[in-house]
Amino acid sequence: MKFDLSTFIFKKLGLNESASIALEAIIYSIILLFFLIIIWIVGRKILTVLFVKVSKLTKTKFDDLLIKNKIPSTLAYFPPILLSIRLFPIILSDIKVISGPIILLIDLLLTFLVISIIRRVLNTLKDFLKTIPNFRDKPIDSYIQVVMIFVWFIGIMIIFSIISGKDISAFLATLGALSAIILLIFRDTILGFVASIQVTINDMVRIGDWITMKSYNADGDVIEINLSTVKVQNFDKTITTIPTYRLVSDSFVNWRGMSESGGRRIKRSILIKVSSIKFLEDSKLSELKKIERISDYINERKNEIEAENKTRNINKNLLLNGRNITNIGLFRRYALAYLNSHPEVNKDLTLMVRQLAPTAQGVPIEIYAFAADKKWENYEQIMSDIFDHLLASIPYFELECFEYSYTSNTNK
Repeated sequence: MKFDLSTFIFKKLGLNESASIALEAIIYSIILLFFLIIIWIVGRKILTVLFVKVSKLTKTKFDDLLIKNKIPSTLAYFPPILLSIRLFPIILSDIKVISGPIILLIDLLLTFLVISIIRRVLNTLKDFLKTIPNFRDKPIDSYIQVVMIFVWFIGIMIIFSIISGKDISAFLATLGALSAIILLIFRDTILGFVASIQVTINDMVRIGDWITMKSYNADGDVIEINLSTVKVQNFDKTITTIPTYRLVSDSFVNWRGMSESGGRRIKRSILIKVSSIKFLEDSKLSELKKIERISDYINERKNEIEAENKTRNINKNLLLNGRNITNIGLFRRYALAYLNSHPEVNKDLTLMVRQLAPTAQGVPIEIYAFAADKKWENYEQIMSDIFDHLLASIPYFELECFEYSYTSNTNK
């Protein structure tokens, strides 16, 4: 029951019945809106204080994240809207023209509020799961987005049902007829969802992995995996966005194995000029014995070769006859000894110095080893130090590195 202002006041002022009813509805509506605002303000403060006190009493971060995602202030909207649904039909009962649209608007606001609270709860759940080590590198965003798509789908059906006054089943039947168009519109979303499941089950990519995907010029760390895209922060701090399903359909390199191993691979060659390769005479070997890392090897190797040549009566007047020590072979041995003595090289992983097939640019001597420090800056420093030393060592073995020479012919 409401106080009849139109009878006691407005009609006495000379207003007609319709004007009195309309003015009465406006005044009651303003008063109700005023009280609803007060209820919302008070409710928000009470809920916020309550959530803060509860969060201080518990050790879990979930309630803190609820506050961060503004759950208390969103919940505070429910009492005013529920009261509106109850009271506005009574206030506007005599004005059918505007009561219908107002009630319709309130129903729509309630629907959007429910969707909003579900979204905030899901975001809170997402943030909470990311604080758990086992979920930190999982594509939680993808699954939250899938749930939100389903929530929005149901919400839109309810909204259409409220606006049109028809049952939800009528819209579902229409959607069934338009399923082909819907599949076309949501093609990337569906592919992304399936790809996210495959990526997770097969453990292909995690947040924090370093991946390289040349087709998208991506080379850096994965910072986000969601339903439709994977974001990669390249080493120049640019962001590359890759469709999630491309991680399944296209090839890419994941460097996680290197990160989890005991070292980062060094695989680089030094090109030796072929004309500088030669056998070493005793005088040169005697000089090279002063190099501590290969002194024992030279003595052992020389004694072995001399014994075999003597057994076979080899004529050593010509250096080519019999077995000999070459400067490139001795350099390879020195490089291997140097790597074995280097404190920043992991000795438990593959370590070798090998000669590759000769090329037009010379004979490649490849260093294949693993730096113990996998951090990029430190890795580059270790590799540079190794090759600084080896390149400076080459002249001691009377070897030369290949390098292009440019000549210019001028007509005079």
